[in-house]
Amino acid sequence: MIRAVLAVFRRDLALAWAAGGGAAAPLGFFVGATALVPLTAGPDPQTLAVIGPPLLWLTAALAALMVLERLFQADLEDGSLDQLLLSPAPLELLVAAKGAALWVAIGGPLALVAMPMALAMQTPPHAAPLAALGLLVGLAAFIGAGLFGAALAAGVRRGGVLIAILVLPFFAPPIIFGAAAASRAAAEGLSTDAFSFLCATALFFAALGPIGAAAALRQHLS
Repeated sequence: MIRAVLAVFRRDLALAWAAGGGAAAPLGFFVGATALVPLTAGPDPQTLAVIGPPLLWLTAALAALMVLERLFQADLEDGSLDQLLLSPAPLELLVAAKGAALWVAIGGPLALVAMPMALAMQTPPHAAPLAALGLLVGLAAFIGAGLFGAALAAGVRRGGVLIAILVLPFFAPPIIFGAAAASRAAAEGLSTDAFSFLCATALFFAALGPIGAAAALRQHLS
């Protein structure tokens, strides 16, 4: 069972950065969207410091949405989902492995580039690593919630809009807590309250997302 879960994790991690895998697209979107803001909002440091944390979280949420449409669609088209059902491992664990591979593929690189992006938005140097850490945790929440939406939209042509409608309401709590934690980190250091709520939200979605996604996939294949 463990071997099957690790095999799914390694496969999806390799596919994410293979040619056409698409993991570079959300990273490029995040960098490009964030870098354009100082050009449009003006050079005022106070303005950038106020809008910086919410903007980082909003662009990170939209970047996560970009990779959800093909998360299960390709497996459904080539028959890989049928093979997953025949695996000795529970489908919930296999779905969690796919989500973990996606989190490693885009979460780590995005958190790294978030530090210079946060500095460009006038975040104090001591708070930039905290902002990156918060985004790394928040991406776990985005992907956990996105698993369910991607599974429901599997088999729907151009299901990206449907996924956005389904999962964006669930993105609100991590965005609120993450932006609050980043803003307070810039002013007074790590906010244990906001960051704790963010971690709790990430654990909630990471635990329940694979269960709901597995149920939706079984419905598709039945």
